[in-house]
Amino acid sequence: MGLFTRDIKTMNDLFVNQLQDIYYAEKQLVKALPKMAEKATDQQLKQGFLTHLDETKTHVQRLEQVFQMHGAQAKAVDCPAIDGIIKEADETAGEVADKAVLDAALINAAQAAEHYEIARYGSLIAWAKQLGRNDCASVLQKTLEEEKATDRKLTTLAESKINLRAAS
Repeated sequence: MGLFTRDIKTMNDLFVNQLQDIYYAEKQLVKALPKMAEKATDQQLKQGFLTHLDETKTHVQRLEQVFQMHGAQAKAVDCPAIDGIIKEADETAGEVADKAVLDAALINAAQAAEHYEIARYGSLIAWAKQLGRNDCASVLQKTLEEEKATDRKLTTLAESKINLRAAS
């Protein structure tokens, strides 16, 4: 089911569809983050990926909680956007010989995923509130805050040392 199909007739349909989309995305990231950690050469970056893996597993559980609270089946629908971000990261990582440059590329890929998630969670929170589901919005808000914190940590790590190392 694509985003703009006749299956989505109401705001509630859109909300559930996008919950299913981000559920798929989070589950794909649970698979991708250990690979990214393995490729990272900077210990702080490697540990950051592993820490975010634990958070991402919690995000999956929170989404399952929101599905349950909303009376919808916890089901993932394909998300071509996250698949593309992960595929691009794999391809780029395979092309980078310099390990310092690889770490910069991994941060870039991770931030692409974070920004996608931040956009999705922001919309889901707004829609949950519009649907009178402040309970769902508050659960989703916790995840949004963690995604934004991860993005800030990646920026700090990139700007403080990874990009400098890659450029030298």
